[in-house]
Amino acid sequence: MIRPLSYLNVADNSGAKKLMCIRVLGSTSGSIGDVIIAVVKDALPNMPTKKSDIVRAVVVRTSKGIRRENGMTIRFDDNAAVIINKEGNPRGTRVFGPIARELRDKNYTKIVSLAPEVI
Repeated sequence: MIRPLSYLNVADNSGAKKLMCIRVLGSTSGSIGDVIIAVVKDALPNMPTKKSDIVRAVVVRTSKGIRRENGMTIRFDDNAAVIINKEGNPRGTRVFGPIARELRDKNYTKIVSLAPEVI
C-alpha cells in the first residue's frame, strides 16, 4: 500500500535511487500496477534523472501483500517502482529484481519484458 510521503526504491537504471510518493493517481492507496507521481530524493551523479525531479512511476513491488484469484498472497521485501514517461514506457533500459505478474494485466508489457523474473 503506497500513500503520499511513502518512500520507494527505484527498480531501473534511470539514475534515481529513492522516490517519495506525492500523489497516487486513480485511488487513495497505491498497489502493484498503479501510477504514482513522485519526487526523486536520491540519484546517481551524471545521469538524466536528477535529485528533486518530479517523475511518474508505476509501482512494481509492495511490502503489503496482494491477494490473487487462486487464493495465494504475494508480498515482497520492499516497495519499488519503475520510472515511466507519459506514454507508459520505462525511462530506463533495465529493470532490477522480481516483478509481479499483475503488471501484464495492466498493459505494462515493456516493463515485464525487461524484468529478469516475473512472479
